[in-house]
Amino acid sequence: MEVGMQGSQLTVFAATTGPRKHHLTTVGWILDEARQAGIHGATVVDVSECVDVHGKYHAARFVELADQPVAITLAGESERVDALLDRLRHGSVPLFYTRCAVDYEVLGSGVP
Repeated sequence: MEVGMQGSQLTVFAATTGPRKHHLTTVGWILDEARQAGIHGATVVDVSECVDVHGKYHAARFVELADQPVAITLAGESERVDALLDRLRHGSVPLFYTRCAVDYEVLGSGVP
């Protein structure tokens, strides 16, 4: 079996989307930092409920969508994921993440 590229998968959990960084939502800021680190492609999943690292409960509510928890998953070369994590660490936005080694590949015709 031929293996694609090896790297890291990163999932960033943000308990709220409300805090803003550089006039962007938290999600927009994370995606922008990923792009600047050279990582192209991410999946953002809205989460209905979560408990943050401080034990505070967050839930998506119609009246307060700023409290919408999200999970952002991306994969790329480990060096690029390292660069992204360094950028996020200096962002002063409370985030939790998981990281694991993965094999990945871009599929489809016309994809470099």
